[in-house]
Amino acid sequence: MSRAHATSRFTVDLDALTANYATLKAQAGGAEAAGMLKANAYGLGGSHVAAALWAAGARSFFTAGVGGAEALRQLLGPKADVYVLDGCRRDDAPRLIDAGLIPVLNSIEQIAHWRAGGGERRLAALHVDTGMNRLGVRPEEAADIASSGLPVALVMSHLACGDFENHPMNPRQLAAFRAVRPLFPNARVSLANSGGIFQGPDYSFDMVRPGVALYGGGPFGKPDQRIAPVATLEAEILQVRDVPAGESIGYAASFEADKPIRIATVGVGYADGVLRSNQPKGQVWFEGALRPMLGRISMDTLAVDMSGCEAAQAGRFVELFGPNLPVDEAAARAGTIAYELLTSVGTRVERTVNSAG
Repeated sequence: MSRAHATSRFTVDLDALTANYATLKAQAGGAEAAGMLKANAYGLGGSHVAAALWAAGARSFFTAGVGGAEALRQLLGPKADVYVLDGCRRDDAPRLIDAGLIPVLNSIEQIAHWRAGGGERRLAALHVDTGMNRLGVRPEEAADIASSGLPVALVMSHLACGDFENHPMNPRQLAAFRAVRPLFPNARVSLANSGGIFQGPDYSFDMVRPGVALYGGGPFGKPDQRIAPVATLEAEILQVRDVPAGESIGYAASFEADKPIRIATVGVGYADGVLRSNQPKGQVWFEGALRPMLGRISMDTLAVDMSGCEAAQAGRFVELFGPNLPVDEAAARAGTIAYELLTSVGTRVERTVNSAG
């Protein structure tokens, strides 16, 4: 399908982003608030987000791989602390050292790679797994690491259920993390992600690492008035048509009209990141109301019920998530989470960044 112009657009509001940063930093009390920038800043654009957070006072940043961390170093200069969550894989140490990056060491093997590559006397971060069983050394390995003389600047762990307000896993992980902390008396410590920041002051320690809440997602997986919407996904109405009762809409004839309806065909689809799992609960916002998606999402288009809405005309735009339809709500209707919606926005969607300040 050839298009002379983009029929969908993704807008990032950096003023809202920095407002969220200030909210999260205040919530964390005296702890430093780092910026989580993995996955191209959750799909919003790593360079724009990093620059805005730096201007807002952030001095520590986390990203997944060495390549992204090197780009951050070039952008932010030598004064930023740039952490690499993937740690130090075999042969990574020279690149990490040359760029002045801090690996988050996740295993005994990674510690060996770091030391063998020249990191013996350089500061690193240590990830201790307190129950998530994803990355990190076991707590019982931490004592041997502490006695080995490895220079550790930061000890961190990650909450498996931080986005649940009263999950029993959170205090269990907090207790496990507290037990490890005395082994590294000269290191700073960090446990809280976005949800963890709102679990209470005991979780903040020296540094918090907000992610989705920076980008407009609620800390507990639902809209939160304390968090401003940052990203807006919109798409253009390509055609409006009347569909008689008894006729179907879209592939597999999965929706059949039981009465005459008016539909808008909208120029966005699963190739742009609108998940097919939106059927049958997906909605868009248009002219003051939420309006249901009908039938299956196509690669380039989707259908919306515009019955009774005379304002629906070709050339107008609907909102798939944004200030009127929170990303957490849109995600729940698609059976997923805000993280997936934000990181799924496709490359042919036109992107606009509203500059901070």
